[in-house]
Amino acid sequence: MSQHERPPSARREELLERAYAYAMEHGLAELSLRPLASAIGSSPRVLLFLFGSKEALIRALLARARSDELAALQRARAAGGPEDFPAAVRTTWGWLVDPAHRPMLVLWAQAYARSLGEPDGPWAGFARQTVADWLGLLAEVQGGHDTGDRDPALGLAVLRGALLDLLATGDAERTTAVVERYLRLIGAAAR
Repeated sequence: MSQHERPPSARREELLERAYAYAMEHGLAELSLRPLASAIGSSPRVLLFLFGSKEALIRALLARARSDELAALQRARAAGGPEDFPAAVRTTWGWLVDPAHRPMLVLWAQAYARSLGEPDGPWAGFARQTVADWLGLLAEVQGGHDTGDRDPALGLAVLRGALLDLLATGDAERTTAVVERYLRLIGAAAR
């Protein structure tokens, strides 16, 4: 917490949840306090008091999005079992391709890109941390295989590439076919 941020409170958490819902609908790329505050039943002054600054509010929103992402990754890991790499990839992709998660994934893509272009400020480290999160999940379910076909970085590259393609085109059928082809290839290599 920076020197300008306030400690958590029930009101802060309530407004954070409302702001998160707003960000899921409108994105974070051009977030402006006045329209945000109006939409969530607050004022810019209250938001600045509770969060300390616009940058701190953005950091809190990114942390909130990341907690959703981590929860989804944990569910994917649990669904695949402790050492079932293909199941973890398939379950993770199933979550990513679900249209209900599209707003969060668009928000993630915006934050990821902004983190790359603006390495300082509220976006700092977001892209790097999400890569570490996803690699951590895939490494946990790697199943002890040291072969290149179950390399967590390769699995991440397939998932992220398919996700960006999905977000750009909306073509769930084609992107799912790509992920499934990758899973068939690593299944054949394991035999």
